[in-house]
Amino acid sequence: MEAGLPDSTLKQRPKTGIVHLGLGAFFRAFGCVYVADAMAASGGDWGIVGVSLRSPATRDALRPQDWAYTAVSLAADNVVARRVEVLNDVLVAPEDPMSVLTAMADPAVRIVSLTVTEKGYCHNPATGALNPDHPDVIHDLAHDLPISAVGFLVRALQLRRAAGIAPFTVLSCDNLPENGRVVRGVVLDMARRIDPDLADWIATEGRFPCTMVDRITPATTQDDIARVATLTGVTDAAPVMHEPFSQWAIEDDFVGGERPDLAAAGAEMVVDVTAHEHMKLRMLNGTHSALAYTGYLAGHETIDQTISDPVFATFARALWAEIIPAVVAPTGVALDAYAEALFARYANPAIRHRTWQIAMDGSQKLPQRLLGTLRENFAAGRMSPCLCLAVAAWMRYVSGTDETGKTIDVRDPLALQLRDTAAAQDTPADIVATLLSVREVFDEDLANQLVAPVTQAAQLLWTKGARLSVQGTMT
Repeated sequence: MEAGLPDSTLKQRPKTGIVHLGLGAFFRAFGCVYVADAMAASGGDWGIVGVSLRSPATRDALRPQDWAYTAVSLAADNVVARRVEVLNDVLVAPEDPMSVLTAMADPAVRIVSLTVTEKGYCHNPATGALNPDHPDVIHDLAHDLPISAVGFLVRALQLRRAAGIAPFTVLSCDNLPENGRVVRGVVLDMARRIDPDLADWIATEGRFPCTMVDRITPATTQDDIARVATLTGVTDAAPVMHEPFSQWAIEDDFVGGERPDLAAAGAEMVVDVTAHEHMKLRMLNGTHSALAYTGYLAGHETIDQTISDPVFATFARALWAEIIPAVVAPTGVALDAYAEALFARYANPAIRHRTWQIAMDGSQKLPQRLLGTLRENFAAGRMSPCLCLAVAAWMRYVSGTDETGKTIDVRDPLALQLRDTAAAQDTPADIVATLLSVREVFDEDLANQLVAPVTQAAQLLWTKGARLSVQGTMT
């Protein structure tokens, strides 16, 4: 078997036009593929320099392969592998932050995109505002060499302004409501604390289009690496696995109008992405999180295992029945049909998307995935017992112990605070009350409305367990 992907150094590469912060599996399975297809259709120099903000692992795996890798589409009855050659380099920010800023300040770079997850925006998820007490924000306000994604954006834009270079477009590809507006807000806030004139320049000249991204991309495992080697005959240390489906809606608002021909690659270039965004965040991400917490507690390792359980299959449809009234459909989309398409995607046995992986960072995800829908339903007088059970399941999950007494490996920026807060309480009602007081997640008005229904759900959950609680909530 051949070691490493075939050498591509003799092939002329496109020059770099994009720097991407947070080069994980998702963007390599999604954004890199769209950009490669856009250049194949219409040309242009839109090669990508990826940036790892924490670990050198992705760089170290890709460098011996000349930055090429395999993307594998996994349908229930078909597997398709393709070679992706759009990366020109991968930088590791903690090793050399100046090299990252230099790359971002290059006049040839016209877009800086990012997938840093919700927690990477150093914001308060309940309000969307920059958190000035975040350790990374405190560091980046005091030092020219940043450590946060927001800090890199601000300091690179500062360098471009000083050199008389136009700003780049900031293209968020994270699952945040109004993600472009969120990143614009935190960038302007940090910039204003550093230099008000810089903030004014960014506000006037910069562009922060909102986007909606959708492709289920489970974490790559050693079994996946072995499978790709068998499939292709080539050893690839960093393949990505993904479902066949993908959707990218982007507000067509770029500095100087400069961007790849993403429409030729299948992206939807729109004036306002809000409807697409709310539909996806609430109907896909909302049910994904609900199924992840309840499914994990019930002993299901993956989403396809969860949805194959008849109780949880019914639960998913009951969740959509609560969510759909709070969603405005994009033009030409039937929400019931969209829900059924989601159900089929969840049931794909080739995509082993772990409930534990989806459950990560719940304190950052709940406000946009579940709480916005609950707020609108309460305002309209609509009951939401399944969504309230999902919130209670999150509370049980972050308490740190499952139904068998086994410790849960909770990955969340607030993990210790949430666990210790819950551990200090004696009853499910007390746990609900104290966790609802965590203002980083729940605003006071919504928390007051959630007390009774989430307490009821929690008492059921702690007494009967997740599966019976799900079943009982729907009867």
